[in-house]
Amino acid sequence: MTTEPANPAAPAPERPGLVTTYRRLWPYLWPHGRLDLQRRVFLAFGLLLVAKLATLAMPFTFKWATDALVAAVGGGTETVPSGLLAAPMLLIGLYGLSRIVMAGLTQVRDGLFAKVAMHAVRRLALQTFEHMHRLSLRFHLERKTGGLTRVLERGRNGIEELSRLMVLTLVPTIVEFVLVLGVLAYEFDWLYSAVVLVMVAAYLGFTYKATEWRIAIRRRMNNSDTDANTKAVDSLLNYETVKYFGAEGRETARYDESMAKYETASTQTYVSLAVLNAGQAVIFTLGMTAVMWLAARDIMAGRTTIGGFVLANTMLVQLSMPLNFMGMIYREIKQALIDIDDMFRILHRNPEIADQPGAKPLAVGEAVVRFEDVRFAYNPERPILRGVSFAVPSGKTVAIVGPSGAGKSTLSRLLFRFYEPQGGRITIDGQDIAAVRQDSLRAAIGMVPQDTVLFNDTIGYNIRYGRWEASEAEMREAARLARIDRFIESLPEGYDTPVGERGLKLSGGEKQRVAIARTILKGPPILVLDEATSALDSFTEREIQDALDRVAQGRTTLVIAHRLSTVVNADEILVLDRGVIVERGDHAGLLAHGGVYAAMWNRQREADAAREALKRAEDREEAVEAGTRPVPEPVPAE
Repeated sequence: MTTEPANPAAPAPERPGLVTTYRRLWPYLWPHGRLDLQRRVFLAFGLLLVAKLATLAMPFTFKWATDALVAAVGGGTETVPSGLLAAPMLLIGLYGLSRIVMAGLTQVRDGLFAKVAMHAVRRLALQTFEHMHRLSLRFHLERKTGGLTRVLERGRNGIEELSRLMVLTLVPTIVEFVLVLGVLAYEFDWLYSAVVLVMVAAYLGFTYKATEWRIAIRRRMNNSDTDANTKAVDSLLNYETVKYFGAEGRETARYDESMAKYETASTQTYVSLAVLNAGQAVIFTLGMTAVMWLAARDIMAGRTTIGGFVLANTMLVQLSMPLNFMGMIYREIKQALIDIDDMFRILHRNPEIADQPGAKPLAVGEAVVRFEDVRFAYNPERPILRGVSFAVPSGKTVAIVGPSGAGKSTLSRLLFRFYEPQGGRITIDGQDIAAVRQDSLRAAIGMVPQDTVLFNDTIGYNIRYGRWEASEAEMREAARLARIDRFIESLPEGYDTPVGERGLKLSGGEKQRVAIARTILKGPPILVLDEATSALDSFTEREIQDALDRVAQGRTTLVIAHRLSTVVNADEILVLDRGVIVERGDHAGLLAHGGVYAAMWNRQREADAAREALKRAEDREEAVEAGTRPVPEPVPAE
């Protein structure tokens, strides 16, 4: 299945609401087959109700204690018999007990539900991470790694936040609000409930408007935060390039530009929070004052007691705490919905390259590779390959050479099925690679790229990456065949030596040898060498080339080369120019032909000779400066 890449200019689709998002999350919050987690959900909601009943009991115990104390005092008597103090003391103890029960049940509920929420976070994050690896190379080339990992991180936090806020904050607040309205109507009259209802409606309305305003500011803050994070990651990953061009100041300025936007948006966020809190406090205070005025009026009319006044006040004070978080809850839920939706958009994006239904594993016999009239373009307006046909016979080496941009590396990407050709087909032992499983295809091919990027782990980890189940002895044998074993053993930590970010602690030749050892350990029947020595000096190139020649023995090998000196022993050399094979043959035959290959060979020989002459001149200058005997000019051969 192939899907078209997303159009970046298209307007973003509408964000889903709370109900839609919860419907998406429900399979993770109610995991099929996990009865233990399902029981936790039931228990958490049961404890929620019991805790709220305990919360509701607290104002009543406070009311009863107050009325008992008023009765015991008897309207102001200075001396109170000890017997009359028993009832108030018991009620005060009951008040304390109800608070302990409420707090204890709430914490048990939170602890029970934490396992459910974090299991959902883990499952969905793992599924998204796995899906990211299934997405096409095109997707990853179009996205910035820092921004992509940020989406994963925020989505993970969003699931945790939404689960916690909905189950542990919003639902309990709604339950408590309904109970408070019922109690006020029952204990007093409907006017109390009406006042509280109007107050809460005004409170939530103001909170909604103010929070919408704040969300726009928060979005700008998040965008600038993501931009700053992406620039930091990009700059630090390219640390050497920054140093090469002395661009520290420019990189710092770019980062500071993003951080300045972040600073402005963050300041606005704090100011808007102050406005939100002030407005909420005014609305709630007006509502509470109205309720207390009604209670005082009823006390003076003899319709309620001092304890009733305390009851109304205490219930509203308790309600104020969750209401105070409503702005935060709304904002965080809305932000969590955005973050979760970003994750789901990645999760629901179909891979550009997918296995066909019922695809079978690749069966490799002689490992004959064929390109049959292959046509390909990354962009329809710019064709890369225009009908390329060739074969790599079993156990033979075929080299692809040509100028930059001719489409050489595209051939290896098509062979690995990072992309699908728009025309023609590629076969291995007669099997169209588009009809076989991708994992079996890539298991049969080994790659030594031009730019070897290593994991930020040990040398041993990076070698064993070729075949994870390999033994220690097999790993060391692969290092020996790649001629890197002596170097590794000379290190204090040996195979446990960290290689640093992208392998920056190793030289270019050492990284290439690690890549070769990794490929040797994999033991693939087909080998692709994509300009594996073009970034190395001449001495290191010869050493690496010897190792590559040993790896290629007995394997079907496709060599993509920039330096023609590395392919003189190839069984066949193909010259690719503007997406078309213009010449083919062995080294001697192509030189005798005097065409494109011969011209390229002569230009490279002249460039190599010029470099050698320059090197000798520099050596003579250094020798003169050091006061030693100059290096003599070489005597030309007769």
